[in-house]
Amino acid sequence: MVEKSAELISIVVPCHNEEVVIPVFLEEINKTADMMREKYGLRFEYIFVNDGSTDKTLEVLREIRKNDGTGRVKYLSFSRNFGKEAAMFAGFENTTGDYVAVMDADLQDPPELLETMYLGIKDEGFDCVASRRVTRKGEPKLRSWFAKRFYRLANRLSTTPIIDGARDFRLMTRQMMDEILRLSERNRFSKGLFTWVGFDTKWLEYENRERAAGTTSFSMMGLFNYSIEGIIAFSTKPLIIASVLGVIACVIALVLTIYYFVKALLFGDPVSGFPTLICIVLFLGGLQLLCIGILSQYLAKTYTEAKGRPIYIVKEKDID
Repeated sequence: MVEKSAELISIVVPCHNEEVVIPVFLEEINKTADMMREKYGLRFEYIFVNDGSTDKTLEVLREIRKNDGTGRVKYLSFSRNFGKEAAMFAGFENTTGDYVAVMDADLQDPPELLETMYLGIKDEGFDCVASRRVTRKGEPKLRSWFAKRFYRLANRLSTTPIIDGARDFRLMTRQMMDEILRLSERNRFSKGLFTWVGFDTKWLEYENRERAAGTTSFSMMGLFNYSIEGIIAFSTKPLIIASVLGVIACVIALVLTIYYFVKALLFGDPVSGFPTLICIVLFLGGLQLLCIGILSQYLAKTYTEAKGRPIYIVKEKDID
């Protein structure tokens, strides 16, 4: 029997159309929780966050909560899909543990690593123990290629390092969790936020695992938008790049003007107007659209933050 005064680990589990995999996840996480309860006297709670699922995820969570004999299972359900970032933040706000973990329900995050994470904090003095994949086995090659390019580009542009292969799966102290909760921005990129708050972090490497069941809800376009979010959230260098491109365009236009003027004046060589004009117009037009696009992304994020809308809306919850 574990005393109520024993240390508590809260595990936040964002869910979107995970009706098939939730029972499998619970079976596996309970094995780890039972083992850690026996060895270290720890208590556990699971905060499932239903992020506007269109399948029977909510019904499955209700049934599990109703028949849960461990008292560990709790859940929140959004009024619609707000995205994984909002689901994680909602889960974080409703945790009460001395330590807080975040895990995907698809078992790509190995539950057995929780023991190593706990010991890293308890015995080695780290504030956070996080995981990163060293391989992308089983993942589409195109997606893996774009992911590697994203991490390389993000680290070139941002002063906040983003570890290649980093997962959201990690265990954090309550102190670190409280600092993350202070960052109430609407446009969230948690991989960057986890790093931005500082604190001593240990990285655990592991090989990629395929989903235990079901299919991922992330599309290539969704991952692309997520990567843009990450770059804009932690770097203003794209704005500098836009300014530099503008200067380069002006210099090129000036050089071309002088070149064609001298060519016509000294050598009597008439300038072919139409092709030259088309090339210049297309070049400058494309450059302007690129720079306007960069500016609009920052303006859009500012607009979203200024409206002050809630990060999420809970329609139903059972966390008592």
